[in-house]
Amino acid sequence: MSHLQHDKKVLNRVKRLKGQIHAVEDALNQPELSCIDVLQQVAAIKGAVNGLMNELIENHLRNHVLTDTQAVNEQELQEFLKLLKRYG
Repeated sequence: MSHLQHDKKVLNRVKRLKGQIHAVEDALNQPELSCIDVLQQVAAIKGAVNGLMNELIENHLRNHVLTDTQAVNEQELQEFLKLLKRYG
């Protein structure tokens, strides 16, 4: 997936995730924070990971599965991606 190294959107998602994980680590060292505060941060990380996974799946489909020689039904593809985002 060498094309990913040039994908700013994916790289930015990964950088945000790194920041969120560091924030959880810092929160664990702050005794005044409640469990709920930490759980909310972890929930945000979970959502960000799901978003990254969806982005990678779409990139994979567009760059490796669907070829230029195939006619792509863009509406069908969008419906599939929306389904993945909803249940993935």
